[in-house]
Amino acid sequence: MSERDELPIPDTARQDPNSGEILRVWIANKDQQVVLRMGLWKDPAAWGIMLRDLMRHIADAYHQEQGLDHKKTLQRIKAGFDAETSSPTDRPTGRLSK
Repeated sequence: MSERDELPIPDTARQDPNSGEILRVWIANKDQQVVLRMGLWKDPAAWGIMLRDLMRHIADAYHQEQGLDHKKTLQRIKAGFDAETSSPTDRPTGRLSK
């Protein structure tokens, strides 16, 4: 992977000395590869809030790029989420590293 494949760091994150990356997701060898920064939140529900916020960002990006309706896009994302929840397509592997 080269630097050109990395997404840019938002200006606000660059300017805030207390900012930090919490999640990276790649597709490599046709599989999803994930790195998480654990230890930020004691309650796992905080990840749910973050994921819901992320859904809104994704819906907004589809609206900006393709003109798709926010509500319909969120429904479609949730449909995929629910389908994966009820019938997972794979099982996470790996370990936490310190």
